[in-house]
Amino acid sequence: MNDKHEAPPPLAPQLEASGKHAELLHRLVLMYGVALLFILVLAAVWFSADALLLIFACILFAILLFELSEVVRERLHLKRKYALPLVVLTIMAIIGVSGYLMAPQISEQADKLTEAIPTALTQLRKTLSEYDLARRLLGSIPSDDQLRKTITSLIPNAGLFFSGMLGTIGNVLIIIFVGIYFAARPWVYVEGLVTLVPPRKRARARGVLNEIGRTLAKWLVGKSISMVLVGSLTAIGLSVLGVPLALILGIIAGLMDFIPYLGPLMAGVPAVLMAFSISPTLALYTMGLFGAIQLIEGYLLQPIIEQKTVSLPPALTIVMQVLFGALFGLAGVALATPLTAVLAVLVTMLYVQDVLGDDVKPPSEH
Repeated sequence: MNDKHEAPPPLAPQLEASGKHAELLHRLVLMYGVALLFILVLAAVWFSADALLLIFACILFAILLFELSEVVRERLHLKRKYALPLVVLTIMAIIGVSGYLMAPQISEQADKLTEAIPTALTQLRKTLSEYDLARRLLGSIPSDDQLRKTITSLIPNAGLFFSGMLGTIGNVLIIIFVGIYFAARPWVYVEGLVTLVPPRKRARARGVLNEIGRTLAKWLVGKSISMVLVGSLTAIGLSVLGVPLALILGIIAGLMDFIPYLGPLMAGVPAVLMAFSISPTLALYTMGLFGAIQLIEGYLLQPIIEQKTVSLPPALTIVMQVLFGALFGLAGVALATPLTAVLAVLVTMLYVQDVLGDDVKPPSEH
């Protein structure tokens, strides 16, 4: 009697089904892992935003020192280890001499400005109360006490890492010293970041980091020139018009010019209020002065500077200022433009060029 043994089922379909199941499971784990990693990164950025902004400010200062040292090295034919200390000592000497000569006047004017603005606002409120339409809008104008608290707390709580006046001094010291260390040996930190990238991508990563540094350097140079010119023109113009505290108002205008588009508007408010405390006509002249300076900067200085530095779309810059300001406060507004320049480089090189394959130039080459 011959027994007929049944043939075992083929293994190929089972192995294929098992392989598909394993591949699907692998994709799900990878997808959820990437999503979880992305959420963790966002959470880390959110909770450490102040520290990250402070580090970015240190990098900006380091780039400025590095570029200045490169100019000194090329012009004076010095070694780089001598050029950077020379730049740092020169900056310290300029700040020290300027502080020694102007600190008493600046301090006195700053105190007077803090006291004068609420008084000017009270006078403005009284004047506007004579008009029906303006009377309806008076509810949106802050009270004197609210304005005084805002003015006295604006600078100490400007953001970044620490708060309070001592915290502000601590932030400045951190930016100075860390910036000097970064500028002394930038390639150490660049190569440290590059080593985190797979070997076959390191050349591209190095190129992206170099382009970011070049873009920020050009932006800083152009913005520094613009700040000096705007501050000088504002101080001179206010002095000619007879507006009180012209020096401190010019310094404020120059510093606020670091924030494109929004900064000049913020700097113009105290100047107009101070002029209004003298007469409404002087306030109108002051508004005309700020408008003329912005026209000169926007249509004469800025195009010339942007030809040699970096050009960013105005609408994009303002949107990013609003976004970073809502997320990170005043520090986010101040650093929004250089952060936008960094994002523009990353999107252009890593997405548009590498992924889409379009031959688009980065911002520093426009």
